[in-house]
Amino acid sequence: MKDVLTGEHFMNGDIACAEGAIAAGCRFFAGYPITPATEIAERMSRRLPEIKGIYIQMEDEIASMAAILGASWSGVKSMTATSGPGFSLMMENIGLGMMTETPCVVVDIMRAGPSTGLPTMVGQGDVMQAKWGSHGVYGVIIIAPASPQEMFDSTIMAFNLSEQYRLPVIILGDEIIGHMNEKVIIPPAEEIKLYNRIKPSVPPEEYLPFKPDDNLVPPMACAGEGYSVHVTGLTHDERGYPVMTAEAHEVLVQRLVDKIEKNAESIVRYEEFYTEDAEIVVVSYGCSAGPSMEAVKTARELGIKAGFLRLITLWPLCHKKIRELAPKIKAFIVPELNHGQMAVQIERLSAGKTEVIFIGKMGGETIFPSDILSTIKNIT
Repeated sequence: MKDVLTGEHFMNGDIACAEGAIAAGCRFFAGYPITPATEIAERMSRRLPEIKGIYIQMEDEIASMAAILGASWSGVKSMTATSGPGFSLMMENIGLGMMTETPCVVVDIMRAGPSTGLPTMVGQGDVMQAKWGSHGVYGVIIIAPASPQEMFDSTIMAFNLSEQYRLPVIILGDEIIGHMNEKVIIPPAEEIKLYNRIKPSVPPEEYLPFKPDDNLVPPMACAGEGYSVHVTGLTHDERGYPVMTAEAHEVLVQRLVDKIEKNAESIVRYEEFYTEDAEIVVVSYGCSAGPSMEAVKTARELGIKAGFLRLITLWPLCHKKIRELAPKIKAFIVPELNHGQMAVQIERLSAGKTEVIFIGKMGGETIFPSDILSTIKNIT
């Protein structure tokens, strides 16, 4: 079996995610079965042994997250996948990955919660948990695919960003996208652009594991490469040794935030349609993007100047674009399957310059184009 299954395939988003991971160079997966993400683990359990990778089913999600952090420090690209309850269990070790600046990918295929909720039905209630779920302060990168093809493409993107900026990158999918079957095009391996972590350019005796380059990201030597590496979740200095002072903490944590925020222009991804003359702009992501686009197209056919802003990275968020649009339009409409998690962010960025209207369902079923179109008509 080839590392990259080149060509056109008919597959669901979960399987496309697994194939994207393999195409990105992932060779270690640790996870625990959970609906609706289990197909990712199942696919990796079959595919990784074929290409000399390692798949481990751990005893729980806490251990799964710990295992992929350890694998990354051994020099291997690693990933795990889960859904809401498992994502909650991973949070402490996601924080460890942020503090130790460990590149890896965490996939959360959202379902309706809280608790075990509706395991087989869709939700988008994990948005704020993905941003703020682990304790403390840190920068994050969160990607929200809107199709099986994007599950493939976004997984490669996630690995590249995790390697470039040295942190766990979160793919925030949802049950509909995970279980949707569509055509997925996998390009030849030589056409897939990969980014690998920067290695030290100094000899071992001069290497400081957490001394950042100009982009605020430290080069990363892994265990067994001849460098001294000390990794701890405690506040640490550039050597990686614990330093229990407020001053050291301020310097370290500010850099963990700044390495994302100050590089945000290179990280942020979004798509916009019909926004040049729009009077109303629908903002959405994931499985809510399809109904949003359909509603905007129908509105245009009716002569209503509607536009669509699709969020690809939920964080960093496209702050500049939202602030640019806000004073030019009558309203933002934000459809999502929760109680308004992203809508609150759009309202904050709009700063009172336009109305923000939330269309929500708690989860279990999607928002329909007619729901969005009706709201568009009411504004006009």
